[in-house]
Amino acid sequence: MRPIAVIDDDSAVRDALQILFEAHQWPVFGFESAEHFLNEADAADYSCLIIDVRMTGMSGLELYSELKTSFYLPPVIFLTGHADVPMAVAAVKDGVMDFLEKPCDYSLLVSRIEACLARDEEARSAWNARQSLDERLESLTPREREVLRELLTGRLNKQIADELEISIKTVEVHRARIYTKLKVRSAGGLAASLKGVQISEI
Repeated sequence: MRPIAVIDDDSAVRDALQILFEAHQWPVFGFESAEHFLNEADAADYSCLIIDVRMTGMSGLELYSELKTSFYLPPVIFLTGHADVPMAVAAVKDGVMDFLEKPCDYSLLVSRIEACLARDEEARSAWNARQSLDERLESLTPREREVLRELLTGRLNKQIADELEISIKTVEVHRARIYTKLKVRSAGGLAASLKGVQISEI
């Protein structure tokens, strides 16, 4: 599994969490600041990020805001020594997995980590599938993209040929190439593979 990242400027916290996580056979890396993490790590390489809210330099909230621009962001748990209900509610609404007060109950933290690992596996699988699909879509020629957009509206070959002012035979050739490049065998398979993709994205 990918390691857990603990980003906290308190070395005692980092050491305690490292011992806790290693006892559960979870690999873990500690970072003493948000800047250290940004300079040395890639969020996508981790299964979960444990971030202290208040640190010297860049705060945990500022780090999270920066990381949200990443291609892939694993589940995040915030730790704070200062209970702040409005901040916690705002963070969770913004996509944070959990917001725990220090010193946190270790059994509670472990259960939250387990939930994070499960969510990461599910989300990463979907993200990888979308990345693979995007790569296949990039392989299409501009004309194939035009035909694909028409196919997704449910139009028949003749209708597509009339709309694009090309022959039906040409539409059939493009359709076959689209199926090959997107690794599908039918119109149903094509629709299923592009589920959730907006026509405007093609």
